[in-house]
Amino acid sequence: MKYFMNTDGGARGNPGPSGIGIVIRNEKKEKIFEMGTYIGKTTNNQAEYTALIEGLKAALERNISHLECRLDSELIVKQMKGEYKVKNADLKVLHQTAGELALKFKKIEFSHVLRERNHDADFLVNKALDAYQDSPKGH
Repeated sequence: MKYFMNTDGGARGNPGPSGIGIVIRNEKKEKIFEMGTYIGKTTNNQAEYTALIEGLKAALERNISHLECRLDSELIVKQMKGEYKVKNADLKVLHQTAGELALKFKKIEFSHVLRERNHDADFLVNKALDAYQDSPKGH
């Protein structure tokens, strides 16, 4: 069975307070996993990679072997496909981790989707960031 994972990461400020959102669905479009969480102060691209990594881990924990990863970050998609080199030192580490996790799937694809098509993951990012900013730590 094929699964579809939408991930998103975002930073308010670059770098700034960051959050990630992950939604995994089966072929029937049923949600089997979702997560949105605050991850600390990072850049937008670091947050995007962190969302992908955490999503890949969640998929592997659920014994998913065929996965289509849908991201609204064209940069991350092209780097994961090998179309762009990873020049930033911080991103190189995250890219390597994501690449090692990707090798554990029988079949994995990376697709760029428009932000409008990534609403659920984007919503979880903003929900996590809003909760953090409304907390005593966020002020």
